[in-house]
Amino acid sequence: MASGFFAILDDIGALMDDIAVTSKLATKKTAGILGDDLAVNAEKATGFLSSREIPVLWAITKGSFINKLIILPVVFLLNFFFPVAIKILLVIGGVYLAYEGVEKIIEFLFHRKKTSGEVIEESTLEEEEVNSEKSKISSAIKTDFILSLEIVIIALGTVIEKEHPLIEQIIVVTIVAFLATVGVYGIVALIVRMDDAGFFLMKKSGNKGFFSSLGQFLVKALPIVIKILGVVGTIALLLVSGEIFLHNIDYVHHLLPENILSKFGLGIVFGLGAVLAMTIFKKIVDLVKPAKK
Repeated sequence: MASGFFAILDDIGALMDDIAVTSKLATKKTAGILGDDLAVNAEKATGFLSSREIPVLWAITKGSFINKLIILPVVFLLNFFFPVAIKILLVIGGVYLAYEGVEKIIEFLFHRKKTSGEVIEESTLEEEEVNSEKSKISSAIKTDFILSLEIVIIALGTVIEKEHPLIEQIIVVTIVAFLATVGVYGIVALIVRMDDAGFFLMKKSGNKGFFSSLGQFLVKALPIVIKILGVVGTIALLLVSGEIFLHNIDYVHHLLPENILSKFGLGIVFGLGAVLAMTIFKKIVDLVKPAKK
């Protein structure tokens, strides 16, 4: 009886060791996309009023957890019954990421808001801020869904290669998925609170000495970090989307070499196509609307 009990404990211990090793391997395989995920989501979670940064980040984090809860069972079921659907979902997600990346570039080049000479009422400004916040949260959660889908699929591919039993596959992929959310948004939280940490150091040091200088550096560095994250996040969107197209569209995979230029170029091309298609669609909708009245 006792020997049977200890045998079960040994089996559990071996299973946990196997899960730990495989989780580490799967995390390494997803490291690249996690870096892109961090850049994209850090850019999306910044640029709000200081008092709204943590609530906005928490809203995005909750959305990310919900994304994982949706993605994990769907991916396992699709992988078992209809594996090709995963590729289709990834390509559709890649188009969305490319669209977002190219739209940001077009917005920066041609549609930057002019503030000189404009008079904006306070109530209108507050309403626009609320709408902008909701829009950014929604956009961040949608982008997180696609990035999370790729993370889950890469992790699943790793455990399938190692021919692990189904229960180990589920546990490992789930661990990687949720560690990704905690890790990415934990780092984002540190980034968006850089200025608060700087002010705290300045106050505690009485604006004197090393800690005061460090605090001033953190406060001055935050706007620069946000701008850099904006650029890096846009590039990451295009690279991730390009990688999705390169790996999941056979014609493209055989046509182009696998390098950064190919991925970036594919992101731009598909993104421009998506922006053009969306622009035409909006024009058609605008033309049809008056006819309905």
